[in-house]
Amino acid sequence: MGSVKIPSNAYYGPFTGRAIKQYHVTGKTAHPNLIKSFVMIKRSAAIANMKTKAINRKQGLSIVKACDSILKGKAQDQFVVDMINSGAGTAFNMNTNEVISNVALRVLGKRQGQYQFLHPNDHVNMSQSSNDTYPTAMHMAILFSLQNLIPEIEKLIKSLDRKARKFSKFKKIGRTHLMDALPVTLGSEFSAYVTALTNTKESILGSKKQLEQVALGGTAVGTGANTPRGYRKIVISELGKISKLNLKPEKDMQYSLQSKFPITNVSSALKNFAIELGKVSNDIRLMASGPIAGLSELGIPAVHAGSSIMPGKINPSLAECMNMICFSVIGNDTTVSFSAQAGQFELNVMLPGMLKAVLDSTDMLTNFLPIFSANLVDGLTANQSKLKENIENSPVIVTLLTPKIGYQRSAELFKESLKTGKTIRELVVSKKLLTNKEVNSLLG
Repeated sequence: MGSVKIPSNAYYGPFTGRAIKQYHVTGKTAHPNLIKSFVMIKRSAAIANMKTKAINRKQGLSIVKACDSILKGKAQDQFVVDMINSGAGTAFNMNTNEVISNVALRVLGKRQGQYQFLHPNDHVNMSQSSNDTYPTAMHMAILFSLQNLIPEIEKLIKSLDRKARKFSKFKKIGRTHLMDALPVTLGSEFSAYVTALTNTKESILGSKKQLEQVALGGTAVGTGANTPRGYRKIVISELGKISKLNLKPEKDMQYSLQSKFPITNVSSALKNFAIELGKVSNDIRLMASGPIAGLSELGIPAVHAGSSIMPGKINPSLAECMNMICFSVIGNDTTVSFSAQAGQFELNVMLPGMLKAVLDSTDMLTNFLPIFSANLVDGLTANQSKLKENIENSPVIVTLLTPKIGYQRSAELFKESLKTGKTIRELVVSKKLLTNKEVNSLLG
C-alpha cells in the first residue's frame, strides 16, 4: 500500500492515516458515546486477557492505564475517522487500537510507533475483531444516549400533562376530517397526547433489553475464534462494571453478528415516538393559527419575531422545528431498515451508517425536547372565548340533541343554521322544540 505520513505528535497510526483520506463522508468524527464505548471495550478486553494469561501484566496494565486516561479526556481529538467509514467499522476500530496503543507506549516510557513493545493489533485488539467490538459498541453508545433522552421525554410528558389538567374544563369543538365534530375538552386532547407519548416512551424503554445483549467475544464470525478459555464471560462482566450498563452475553453469537434486530427495534421505537410527537406539533400549529383568520384556540409564547417583513407576527417556530426533527428521525429509521436487511451471511457490514442514523435521532431529540417543553408547551394558553364561541356557533352540536328531536329534524336544523347564521340553540328554542334549560342540560 506504500508509505503514509503521520504527524509526529499524533497518537493514531498508518491505518487511521489511510482511512482519513478514504472516508471523507459526513465531516463528523466519532460520536463521544462511541469513543467512550470502544475505549471501555478495549480496557475490559485487556483485563480479560490478563486474567486468562493471554497477555503479560505489564502490557495489559499499560492498556488499562491508557484507556483510563482517554476516558478522562486525553487524546479525544485523535479519534479522527469519519462517523461513516469502512464496512463493519474496521477503520474506527483500528483508529481506537492505534490511539490506545500509542498512549500505552507513553505509559511504558516508549515513543509513539514503537509497536514492537505494544502493538495495536496483537495487544490492544487481542481476542477481538471489528465484527464483535463494533456491534457491542453500537449497543452501548445507543444505551448511553438513551440515558440522556428518556428524562427529556418524561419532562415533555409532564409538561403536556400539566396543560391537560389546566385545560380540563375548557370545552371546544372536536374535529374529524378537519371538519367540526362533537365537543371535547382542550384538556382531553392534551391528555391523549400524554397517552400517545407515554406509550411510545415505553416502547423505547422496552428496546433496551435487546441492546443489553452484546456480541463481544464472538470475534470474526460469531464462533469466538482466537479467544482464550473463559475470556467472553470475563470481558462482558468487566465491561458491565466500567460502563454501569446491564450487559449480558448474547447466547447466539452468530445471530448477534448477522442480525441487527436490536438496532432496528430501537430505531423503530424512536420513529414511532417521532410520529406521535409530530402529530402533537401539527395540532399545536393548527390550534394556534391566526390570530384572526385561523383557529386561534391556543396562544403560543413568542420566542422571536416571526417575520422579517411583517411586524408583530408570531409563528409556531418551535413546533415547526420539532416537525422537521420528527421527519429526520423517520428518515433515519428508513436508513436503519435498509442497512439491516443489507447484511450477508455471517456479518452485517452497514454498522457505521446505522449507528450514525440512530445517534443523530437521539441527539436531535435530546437537544430540542427541553426547549420544546419549556419554551412552547409550558407557555401555551387557552383562548377561552374563542373555544366557547366555536361551540355556540357550530351547527354540529345539534348531534347532542338528536336523542330528543330525532335525526331528520336535527339535519334540517343543521342546514338552517348554516343558511341563516342562527345558532342551534336559537333555532331549537325559537321553534319550541326544547326549552333553554333542556338545551343547556343536553349540551352540558
